[in-house]
Formats: sequence, C-alpha cells, structure tokens
Amino acid sequence: MKYRIYIDEVGNPDLGSSDNPNHRYLSLTGVILDLDYVRRTLHPQMEALKQRFFEPHPDEPIVLRRKEMLHAAEPFAALADATVRAEFDTELLRLLQEWQYSVVTVCLDKKHHRETYNTWRYDPYHYCLAVMLERYLFFLDEADARGDVMAEARGGKADTRLKASFERLWQAGTDYVEAGRFQARFTSRQLKVKPKAVNIAGLQLADLLAHPSRDEILAEQGALQRTQHEFARKAVAVLRAKYYVSGTKVYGKKFI
Repeated sequence: MKYRIYIDEVGNPDLGSSDNPNHRYLSLTGVILDLDYVRRTLHPQMEALKQRFFEPHPDEPIVLRRKEMLHAAEPFAALADATVRAEFDTELLRLLQEWQYSVVTVCLDKKHHRETYNTWRYDPYHYCLAVMLERYLFFLDEADARGDVMAEARGGKADTRLKASFERLWQAGTDYVEAGRFQARFTSRQLKVKPKAVNIAGLQLADLLAHPSRDEILAEQGALQRTQHEFARKAVAVLRAKYYVSGTKVYGKKFI
C-alpha cells in the first residue's frame, strides 16, 4: 500500500504577527489516505456529491472550499437555500464519517514560542511540518508501508519555503528522528505542491477539516476566540474518531 498525506495550512508562519490575536496561531492539518482508496472511493464519491448539489460542467470542475461554502459564494450559491444547505451538510458529514482516512493536526502558539526561545531554530512552518511528518512516519512504520507528501500551493516564495523545509527534513531528519528513517519510508525526497484548483480530492478533504481541527485544539487550550459554526461543531465530532491513534497514544493532535 502507498499512502499520501495531504496538508492544509491555517494561519501564517510570520512570527512578527504573533501579538495579533487573529494571527497568533499557525496550524497544519494532514489527512493520510491510501492512494488506491483515493482513486476508487474518495474521488468518485466527492465528485458525485458535487454533481448532486451543484451540477458542475466537466470543463469547469468544482473544487470544494470551506470558506466559499460557508458563505454560499459561487459556485456554491445553492447553499443559500436553507433546505439545500441542511441536505448538503447532512450528506457531507455522512461521507466525512464513512471515508477512511487518518488526521494529524499540529497547532503552534507563535507568541509563546517567540517569548520562550531567544534563538529560533526553525521557522514556525518548518517546526510544525517536522512534528507532523514525525507522526506520519510513525503511521507508515506501523502500517509497514511507504508514502509521500502533498501540500496546497500558496504560490511564489511560499511554495519555495515549503519545498526547502521538506528537503531539510529529508536530508537532516529532526531532533527525534534520523534522516534515514524518513528516507526509508518516504517515496520521494521532494514535496509535491499542487493548487486545489486542479481538483485534488485529498487537498479538498484537508481544506474541509483544517479549520474545525484547529478550532478543537484551541478550544481545548481555552484559546478559541470565536464561536464555532454549527457545521464545524459537527465536523469536530467526526474528527475525534479520525485522529491518528497508536495504542493508547493520540498522535493526531499536537499543541506546541
């Protein structure tokens, strides 16, 4: 079996913005999927969901985006109808529960870390990515499998930063995992970076789960600054059964 972890980012990695409550936290959410399962089940069922509610044209596939869906913005204007919204949310939540995947979310308090460490060893994104990929490695070890990594494209320098961060992990490992272990389990030394616009089901799934997962972690820390949307609260209930667990240890949630 070959796996892929699809990564979505919430927040920004700029330490200078950490005093702003709206930018204090950076989180990465990774969704681990068997690539055969993506091809046979996840992608077809996701496309069927879009066809049922939004009737996209084959030449212009619809890409699920949490923010636009929340506000019923095009191409999700049908969700402005309360009846359609309720039916769509029910069906999407059912699929989120039935689909087979594991979640790892790492959330960083940038303000705390800036104040704690005089010398910053890694930039915030690299630190979160390192913690996440250690857990992904544990998953691959447990499954005796190999896999690769795909993140949502941000464009320009941001994508260059993502790729360089992954390359450093491949070459040097982390404080807790030597490079050889990553190299033995990861099938590529290069991070795959793709825009959601190319209609990648795994990235869309990560987008749907990233905000609810981050908000659950912040709520557990007493740091959530806003009230969760009803759909997000229901998604959190689904997520609790999807976080990666090994034995009695929950590796799928980490606040740092």
